[in-house]
Amino acid sequence: MGLKIAGQIEKVNGKELSYREFVERYMEKNQPVVLTGLMDDWRACKDWVTLNGQPNLQFFTTHFGKSRVQVADCGGREFTDQKRVELSVSEFVDQWREDSVPEGRNGSTHVVRGKPLLYLKDWHFVKEYPEYIAYTTPLFFCDDWLNLYLDNYRMHKDPDIYSGNNEISCSDYRFVYMGAKGTWTPLHADVFRSYSWSANVCGKKRWFFLSPSHSHLVFDRNKKSCVYNIFDDVDETKFPSFNKVIWLECIQEQNEIIFVPSGWYHQVHNLEDTISINHNWFNGYNLFWVWDLLLRDYNEAKEYIEDIKDICDDFEGLCQRNLAANTGMNFYDFLIFLAHMSLANLVHLCKVFRGTENCVWSLSPMAQQLTFNLTSIQKIALKMKATEELTRNYRFHLDFRDTLDDPEFGKLCSVLGRTYEQIHKQQRFDCQTKEGSINAIRDLNIIGTCTSQDCTNPEDLVKFIDHAIVYLRGIYGEENV
Repeated sequence: MGLKIAGQIEKVNGKELSYREFVERYMEKNQPVVLTGLMDDWRACKDWVTLNGQPNLQFFTTHFGKSRVQVADCGGREFTDQKRVELSVSEFVDQWREDSVPEGRNGSTHVVRGKPLLYLKDWHFVKEYPEYIAYTTPLFFCDDWLNLYLDNYRMHKDPDIYSGNNEISCSDYRFVYMGAKGTWTPLHADVFRSYSWSANVCGKKRWFFLSPSHSHLVFDRNKKSCVYNIFDDVDETKFPSFNKVIWLECIQEQNEIIFVPSGWYHQVHNLEDTISINHNWFNGYNLFWVWDLLLRDYNEAKEYIEDIKDICDDFEGLCQRNLAANTGMNFYDFLIFLAHMSLANLVHLCKVFRGTENCVWSLSPMAQQLTFNLTSIQKIALKMKATEELTRNYRFHLDFRDTLDDPEFGKLCSVLGRTYEQIHKQQRFDCQTKEGSINAIRDLNIIGTCTSQDCTNPEDLVKFIDHAIVYLRGIYGEENV
């Protein structure tokens, strides 16, 4: 039985779309879209592509050939993903050339000349080559808290979890993908249930999308296992609802960018030799997706080892370590991330406040954005507070006053400020230096007047945000915030 296709993904000229329109039509509504016209000045589109539109493999061998990368075997499965091997870029390119797909070959076949097709995935190119500016992140995707945070902090604070070579302590979520015609990615929803964007530098992809409201249809009876390949002969006994699925389809051409919203399951096939740039990211609009996933995965991790609870000296700690290993972060990591981001947003809200002479400061787009962000964080902290396991003592301590003096936090604040300055086109908003951004919150003494000057649990964070908003309201009046 063939797949049921119900519609196409909307395609929009990105040059004719404002940031506010993108937020209202796609980000807030969690709807996918293909954007055109945003890659014209990318260096990658010149260096990485030959004159006839093919991947410039020689360029990669010459300039990046010694890099070690993860390569997926498209013909092999390991648990819920494809098998991975590690190769140098030069080794990968040599095999790509050796196994070039003959014209007219069926793109759904994952083996050629007896060898599996290999797909380079999750190459942390930006981190490895920071001085080579291959592209500029489009404005629509710049409000990226995940990568901003990881540019300055480790995701994992627990020394029992973190090690320099441990892949769960991921350096960032900005990737390059490279694959020949016929390579593919199995059905999945993105890490952390983040947003993602994927730009085709060259080649063509075929996407199949399933909305979050229908994602249960691709799971087994126990809601534990998801269909791996939608083109397999899916076992209707194991996946009884799969034949009810109605898919959205999209053909993504060269120089097009697709926005993948949170929780949308998708399977992707390269119809031509393809190079793409991909980011995972989240911000105030989709934080609740991240928390919902963490809570679900925590409950599964806890259930899996429930039988050793009575003999385990630190059962909760083991659950959190397993959660970090399986999901990429745990409750502690997420809370300290939220604490840093709430303080960074408050730093800039205070700067907007201090730099505005009239009493309608809170009506500026910048102030509204920052207030929305703080409110979104507070809502998640309230959900975390209501979770029984989070009422116990946390294993970290964040002093808000000391954090203001942290050079890494200063860098985070500067980039966040420049991002919102660009988004809201407020050239007056000077956030070029750490001192310029942070002095305002010190001058207003918001932290010094708060009873929760340290963050050790979700309740501390809720109280801190409450105090900050009330404090600012009290200066100019309740109606102005």
